[in-house]
Amino acid sequence: MMNPADDNLRLDAAELRVLGSLVEKAVTTPDYYPLSLNALLNACNQSSNREPVVSFGEPTVLRAVASLRDKKLVFVFEGATSRVPKYGQRLADALGLSAPQVAALCVLMLRGPQTVGEIRGRSGRLHDFSSLEEVESTLEGLMARSPVPLVERLPRQTGYKESRCAHLLAGHAEVSPPDVEPAMQPPSDIGRPDDGRVAHLEKEVDALRQELSALKTEFAEFRKQLE
Repeated sequence: MMNPADDNLRLDAAELRVLGSLVEKAVTTPDYYPLSLNALLNACNQSSNREPVVSFGEPTVLRAVASLRDKKLVFVFEGATSRVPKYGQRLADALGLSAPQVAALCVLMLRGPQTVGEIRGRSGRLHDFSSLEEVESTLEGLMARSPVPLVERLPRQTGYKESRCAHLLAGHAEVSPPDVEPAMQPPSDIGRPDDGRVAHLEKEVDALRQELSALKTEFAEFRKQLE
């Protein structure tokens, strides 16, 4: 089993997406797993259940696969029954993780920081958590891993009821600053029209009316000439 404290465990964005995609597809599409390069590329670049959405090319995925193989997290299958190499993952074996832990970690790898409720709602196809308490217990187990935890709880942001959790496979998550709420206008200003803008629009309408009237007159004169 890999030592989580090993610096080689530190993954970059491409490695995280490749590993997370393999973990997901191993559970959700077992008939098509291990994945061909094309299937793995599509899994990494799919627009659903991914944050952020990426557009990797083959070189990026192959580089990530080679690095993950060195870290004993990915394997390549080249059997007689397969015409092309296929790729699989060893996350659970390498880190000694349970199925619930793999599911929670997979959601965090593919979708970024999540609340306990979001992890439960978005991991149904990976593991059916029976309750929020089970998710919380699973996360606490990942946080308490020794010598280095695999998950951390982020500070609760202003305006949010719950704090989020993030994986530590790429180091500590960068916490974006809290969203700044727009300043509320005084009630007396809400819906008040911009007098200058309205006056400008009224002038434009009057000018258009005058042009239309002139065109009607010219058209009437033109018809008289044809009669």
